[in-house]
Amino acid sequence: MQVEAHSANETVEVTDGVHLTQLAVGDRMSMQHVHIEPGAVVPEHSHEHEQVGYITSGSGVFVVDGEEFPVSSGDAYHLGSEEPHSVEATGDESLDGIDVFAPPRANPDWMD
Repeated sequence: MQVEAHSANETVEVTDGVHLTQLAVGDRMSMQHVHIEPGAVVPEHSHEHEQVGYITSGSGVFVVDGEEFPVSSGDAYHLGSEEPHSVEATGDESLDGIDVFAPPRANPDWMD
């Protein structure tokens, strides 16, 4: 077993106002914390990884194939492999959550 403290891992600002922290990485999946400042946007992208997530605080809107999907604290979501998506933090509070990727994912290729 491996235990990872959030504070022991590097947080990377991957684009303006979007911060990712790798939390745990296994052979078949990885988990990261995402922190998106109010008004910040994760640009549209896709990846081979299946992605599931859980919003721990704040609110936002995912856009998938032109359709908007509002999310807020307590919501869970699923994105299929190669499904193009973006997300924007809405409201006055940062959007925080946990993402799990299978297979494991390093920092995204759309980083600045």
